[in-house]
Amino acid sequence: MNLEHSVVLLTGASSGIGHSLAKLLPKENCSLALIARRKDLLDNLVNEIRQKNCSIKTYKCDVSVIEEVREVYNQIKNDFGKVDVTILNAGVSGRSEIADFNSELAQDILGPNILGITNWVDVLLPDLLNRKNGTIVGVSSIADLKGFPKSGLYNASKAAASIFLESLRIELKPYNIKVITVRPGFVRTPMTDKNEFYMPLLMDADKAAQIILAGIKKEKKIIQFPLLMVILAGLVRLLPKRLFEYLAGKQLPKRKD
Repeated sequence: MNLEHSVVLLTGASSGIGHSLAKLLPKENCSLALIARRKDLLDNLVNEIRQKNCSIKTYKCDVSVIEEVREVYNQIKNDFGKVDVTILNAGVSGRSEIADFNSELAQDILGPNILGITNWVDVLLPDLLNRKNGTIVGVSSIADLKGFPKSGLYNASKAAASIFLESLRIELKPYNIKVITVRPGFVRTPMTDKNEFYMPLLMDADKAAQIILAGIKKEKKIIQFPLLMVILAGLVRLLPKRLFEYLAGKQLPKRKD
């Protein structure tokens, strides 16, 4: 896929993988619609990356609120005319221990991670189906495979995202609309910096962004990395139920920073 002269919409652009992608994309000579909840961070980012051949605009939006998503999408269409590639990267992490569990916590995690994808699909689909062209990239996680203690909401949100994107990919194929699922392992971001447990094969956000962009350009259906983590996650999925529950219940080792 050649991104030159394309309009690329990127959510969650103010930090982490999104921030790193936003720094890479201008080199593709595409136009950028950058979205996040904090417009000040986006504007600082634009000052960093502005290039001659790349038109960049920023938009403040809570992706879990459909009214905001609709309004911002209409603004983007007015500014750029269309969207060719949508990278739905916005999301949150968070512990969900039983002792602290409540519906507000569930909404805080499930909202951005699930509605942050489905809301954008809602507003994008009519135009994509009409044009019979376009690409949707959804960022999920290798954590979509199993439920782990104290991470149930996060694991569930990523499982929902991956399954939704898989269904969408099959359904939209006849319309020449591509759907790509991104399944990263642990990536060093402000979000994962809060984790107290050891994160094996932790990857730099810039490296993760390079892998994702390369996968998008190759039109891969699933972009998953690092390879060893993908293999390990696959093996965990094959564990007998009792053995998995025994191992998952063990105390995770602490980080050594």
